[in-house]
Amino acid sequence: MKELPVDKGTRVTLHFALKFESGEVIDTTFDKDAAILEIGDESLPENFEAYLMGMKAGDKASHQVPPEKAFGQRNPNNLQTFKRHEFSADMVLEPGVMISFADARQQELPGVVSRVEGDEVEVDFNHPLSGRTLTFDIEVIDVEPAGQTH
Repeated sequence: MKELPVDKGTRVTLHFALKFESGEVIDTTFDKDAAILEIGDESLPENFEAYLMGMKAGDKASHQVPPEKAFGQRNPNNLQTFKRHEFSADMVLEPGVMISFADARQQELPGVVSRVEGDEVEVDFNHPLSGRTLTFDIEVIDVEPAGQTH
């Protein structure tokens, strides 16, 4: 059973780390419980799942993930400028502050204040990891058919 490769329809127990090229860790499970996910359940972006395909229990890998396969390139159209009075008066507006907006479908859309100048507030809706090449370290602990109970 230990020879089952990661594919659609499998449940994978793994440790992973996501790091900047500098080695700074963004997220990791190596220092806590392993993550368990079903391939295709969208708990990992599809491009990251692709790196797992074909791996088996005991396999380890490290991948450089370019922005196109990670969180996309930065898009200048995702910078929006608002007027100060569009925010509540008691709201702290300074670079780095994250604000939640509702998009047209009333989904939560996080933005980060990138610039405050006079009455103008510029908000960046790019994913915070967009435009970055990331390192994706993987250690597969177990692979089993999805839906199987212990």
